[in-house]
Amino acid sequence: METVLITGGSGLIGQALSKLLIENEYAVRHLSRSVNGDEKYPTFKWNLNNQELDTKALAGVDHIIHLAGENVGDGRWTTERKKRILSSRIDTLSLLQKHLQNKQLKSFISASGISYYGTKTTANIFNENDPKGTDFLADISVQWEKKAFEMESFSNRVVALRTGVVLSNSGGALEKLIKPIKMGIGSALGSGKQYMPWIHINDLCAIYLRALQNTNLSGSYNAVSSQHTTNLEMTQAVAKALGKKLWAPKVPAFMLKLLFGEMAQIILEGSRIDNSKLKATGFTFEFDDLETTLTALLKQA
Repeated sequence: METVLITGGSGLIGQALSKLLIENEYAVRHLSRSVNGDEKYPTFKWNLNNQELDTKALAGVDHIIHLAGENVGDGRWTTERKKRILSSRIDTLSLLQKHLQNKQLKSFISASGISYYGTKTTANIFNENDPKGTDFLADISVQWEKKAFEMESFSNRVVALRTGVVLSNSGGALEKLIKPIKMGIGSALGSGKQYMPWIHINDLCAIYLRALQNTNLSGSYNAVSSQHTTNLEMTQAVAKALGKKLWAPKVPAFMLKLLFGEMAQIILEGSRIDNSKLKATGFTFEFDDLETTLTALLKQA
């Protein structure tokens, strides 16, 4: 039985992925900033500030999946918060590297973001060969991947999954969309024309599993569904799945900028993302149609 160590395993994706890996007969461990003994999976502590990591977490590990990273949408981007967003992705990898000396993994798989191409609304459909963006979030993803691919010194393969909006009925982005619509105040944001590349959490977890199992996979892949959906279309589709009407006008961009500052960028901008490279590996999406996806996720909402 192969052992997978997951950083950020207590989060939305980490919990769903851990369950799938157990079902596929992997042993799963988590690295966490806190350990209380009640965790569902064997959990080992690391402390970035103190540069500490319980090395028992690395004993006999075959694969590492790096999901750790502070949520970029949980508050205004102050100077201090920007530092934490970057550090939670980059410095955690440095800490891992420090303790992986003389170890060789079968694979290292890291989360990344479609923000790699820049958080903007354009006519382009971005694929993995397109150049990096230049804004804050693009820089985060670029540095994230650069650091991840340094793990080639400790691993047979490195894979980075550039992920879009993850749809789940256990929280995350969809929960934030549902609440105002249920209250009768849901509406598109800004122009509503910005794209929201999305992926069902089951498909995302299946991609991570495939990256573990398929030794031919290496490099960066866009992990998004095939359907190109605008913010307005997403909002309308959620309302339809909930059996609700949209009455409120679009929320003006200036209001969102006043509320969230620079962070409003991730709400107001977004381009289409191509997933052809991933599908060329033979991966088939279970949820590739938004209406079907939302019906499945929201049937009990």
